[in-house]
Amino acid sequence: MSQQGVTYRNATHKDIKVIREIANKTWFVTYEPILGKEQPQYMFDLIYSEEALAEQMNNGQTFVLQLIDNQVVSFASYSEKDDKNKIYKLNKLYLNPDFQGGGFGRKILEEVENQLTKLGVKTLDLNVNRFNKARFFYEKVGFKMLLEEDIPIGPYWMNDYVMRKELV
Repeated sequence: MSQQGVTYRNATHKDIKVIREIANKTWFVTYEPILGKEQPQYMFDLIYSEEALAEQMNNGQTFVLQLIDNQVVSFASYSEKDDKNKIYKLNKLYLNPDFQGGGFGRKILEEVENQLTKLGVKTLDLNVNRFNKARFFYEKVGFKMLLEEDIPIGPYWMNDYVMRKELV
């Protein structure tokens, strides 16, 4: 599919249902092969409940929606990580699997980077599971490995790479 008809807008609380729908389409196919069934379900319930998404928005996480012909096909979110050093964190980037491979992931990331550059942000960090193939996408678009991080989440662990990109 071409990039024509692609628009972006920041999400509001009214968009929580569509964010959950896209997350649901991508989350389990991404994480069950890596983590089994229980941990992805636990994390999805924790992070993507309507209440959790509303709380993330209320606490300063900006959600960006990518639309093709007015249909939301992906979302990304970011928030401030370190005000003093102008470092932000890309918290989420999920694209409906039906649209993967068409350059749409790169385009929504460019939209996030444009918004952050306008805010004077110099650096964008993200966490990605060490076994998630998305790591290679992030490397392709300019993120570099910073460190490994193991984060407890309930009875489980997230085994991540922290990656960083300097915004120009």
